[in-house]
Amino acid sequence: MQPEAGRLLQDDQRRYTLGFFAMGNSCSNLGIPPAKGPNTVGCTDFMMDHTAQGSFFRLYYPCQETEKAEKPDWVPCREYFNGLADFMKINRTLSERIFNYLFGSFKIPAYLDAPFKSNEKCPVVIFSHGLGAFRTLYSAVCAELASQGFIVASVEHRDQSASATYYFREKTESEKANAKAPKTSGSAQDNLIREWMYYRALRHGEREFPLRNKQVKQRADECILALDKLIEINSGIAVQNVLQTQFDWTTLENSMDMCRIAAVGHSFGGATVVEALCKEVKFKCGVALDAWMFPLDDEIFPRVKQPIFFINSEKFQWAGNISRMKKLDSAVIQRKMITIRGTVHQSFPDFTFLTGNWIGKLMKLKGEIDPELAIDLCNKATLAFLQRHLGLEKNFNQWDPLIDGQDENLIQGTNITVLQSAI
Repeated sequence: MQPEAGRLLQDDQRRYTLGFFAMGNSCSNLGIPPAKGPNTVGCTDFMMDHTAQGSFFRLYYPCQETEKAEKPDWVPCREYFNGLADFMKINRTLSERIFNYLFGSFKIPAYLDAPFKSNEKCPVVIFSHGLGAFRTLYSAVCAELASQGFIVASVEHRDQSASATYYFREKTESEKANAKAPKTSGSAQDNLIREWMYYRALRHGEREFPLRNKQVKQRADECILALDKLIEINSGIAVQNVLQTQFDWTTLENSMDMCRIAAVGHSFGGATVVEALCKEVKFKCGVALDAWMFPLDDEIFPRVKQPIFFINSEKFQWAGNISRMKKLDSAVIQRKMITIRGTVHQSFPDFTFLTGNWIGKLMKLKGEIDPELAIDLCNKATLAFLQRHLGLEKNFNQWDPLIDGQDENLIQGTNITVLQSAI
């Protein structure tokens, strides 16, 4: 794979936002499917250390059923619309109005700040988003894992690969003095100002690999940092959430099984999974959804010792990318690959559920397969693989045949022909 592959990926990522403009009122019957597991799902946001070096993620978890809790907006606020506009290189003012009209009513299938509840210790998943995405865009995957008993931290990356994210900086003395009214809450945010960080495009004449390689290393570090914060929370260390949500973090003490931790990610997040497994042995296995392998150094492949499951779409992959996945093949460590028939690269994020059929296919946000069937196969295969390699005592092994591509909608391995000399 050469640098043009990165541009193809960015073009593919842009299509999901281009689709926004053509959807019109067809969105009325659309929505992100609810999770299928036995647990009700809650979610909350966590930011520890207000700086850009801190940890920021959305947490999905099994929760108590409650009448009071509401489902949060799929896109948290207008700045994310601005980020998507910048990513697409279109006017912010125009796009904000259109995005809000088309997507302002969509909700995530989880209850905001609902009380945590689980009858057993929860295995842990750290999730990494793709290029131009952010922490909320994979709720169909993350909520399903939480409904099956996992605690999932969906990291919002600050390597400038997200379309938008934010952190806080401390107010200057003049900003404090110019405050219109004195603060009476005494909260941590009183002296902080939100700073937005938007997607960084490749500059003219800039080589792509050095940028993406630097980013994937930072992304892996951010996944590890999120895990470190969960370990602290699980051990009962008091944490201060800069975002001051209503969620009671002390209820998570001793709730997580820190011997059963996995990394999952899509596209650039798939590469992040491989990098994170190389850097942190606490990750016992990884699942890479349609991974974009370009950002990774060749020298890390033999250093990854954990099992990895590649779940690919039928339309996105190419020989050079598959050959890099196959560099991870091992006679002693389980490395699996399947391809979901009729899928495209955007069959994994939530966008695929929020577009009408014809425009979804036109913009390559939908494949030929029903999107709910595709994500169901992906989630079940993921759960079976996690049970196998985390040693879970669940019933996910009923889906073991999917790991080997045994379904009419699956291909064992890949649909791409790879010359042996390229591996």
